[in-house]
Amino acid sequence: MLLWWNTRQKRRGRPRKDTTPLDSIIRSDGLKPEGMAELPKYSFVSISLATNNFDIANKLGQGGFGSVYKGKLSDGQVVAVKRLASSSSQGIEEFKNEVILISKLQHRNLVRLVGLCSEREEKILLYEYLPNKSLDMFLFDVERKGKLNWSTRFSIIMGVAKGLLYLHKDSSLRIVHRDLKVSNILLDDKMNPKISDFGLARMFEGTRDLINTRRVVGTLGYMSPEYAMGGVFSEKSDVYSFGVLLLEIVSGKKNTSICLVEDHINLPSYAWVLWSEDRGMDLIDDELCEFSVVETMRCIQVGLLCVQDEAIDRPNMTTVVLMLSGESQLPQPKRPAFMFQSIKVQAIQCSVQSANSMTSCTLQDGR
Repeated sequence: MLLWWNTRQKRRGRPRKDTTPLDSIIRSDGLKPEGMAELPKYSFVSISLATNNFDIANKLGQGGFGSVYKGKLSDGQVVAVKRLASSSSQGIEEFKNEVILISKLQHRNLVRLVGLCSEREEKILLYEYLPNKSLDMFLFDVERKGKLNWSTRFSIIMGVAKGLLYLHKDSSLRIVHRDLKVSNILLDDKMNPKISDFGLARMFEGTRDLINTRRVVGTLGYMSPEYAMGGVFSEKSDVYSFGVLLLEIVSGKKNTSICLVEDHINLPSYAWVLWSEDRGMDLIDDELCEFSVVETMRCIQVGLLCVQDEAIDRPNMTTVVLMLSGESQLPQPKRPAFMFQSIKVQAIQCSVQSANSMTSCTLQDGR
């Protein structure tokens, strides 16, 4: 009897051999899921077994719309299991969005979606497991940041830049991520970066360059001025976020923690003052003992070009990659207008979900 039960459990723990068409679980909402790739469908039982019934010991992180667990499937494959909270209606939309977008994307600097589960109230996504977790766990940790030498940091910067370039220009879709930040950059066993969390991403169709929304979602500190204040986003919104991320990698400082340094409102304003006074070297992380002065100063300047107040002044990701590689001339960045001072005062009437630093804002007059 015991042998029969064990055999049954092992069989139930295997992923189903069939795949599930995306349009069977996703309303198109104008995104046209037809022709999207099909993904392996896993039973809830198999995922429960893989995570030891979602044991807290296997928990990797907690987000605003669910939790992520480490799991090992019956075939030995290790995966990251993102289980959406059943009470989150917004999580359902993110689930659909990620399936539509990530299943179609293939790039070495984007996290890979390996399967899904959609049974009754359960909405679960399975990703490749990346052992070094997220960049912020190294960059902002006193004991672990020493493992990020300059060569590794520059490699991460270039990898993220190339991943964004793929999203904006080189993939079959044209995608704006909308929530690029250090905690959404995952690292594999060789510290190669992979952009993750596409729940807030949007696809551009046709020749549209701008999208206006009345609901601003993302993370304060990484959102561009035109998006945070007016609900307008584009590829240049991602460029702004990349600029903030770049400056954080070089300095080892959080954008939101710099406000106590010399009365500067954020990291970009602090970096611009140092750079304009030929003190750019003062921005570099003290943990970096050996680094290329040319590369670090180039990165600071590129970061400042990316966080310029006006979207039209920011380079696109094609130019960013060329500038980081030293294959393009770098113009002088404009002085920031410190627009985020007004955001700090007004708090732009946002409700902040602290679980994953997500900020959801409803603008009174989206432009």
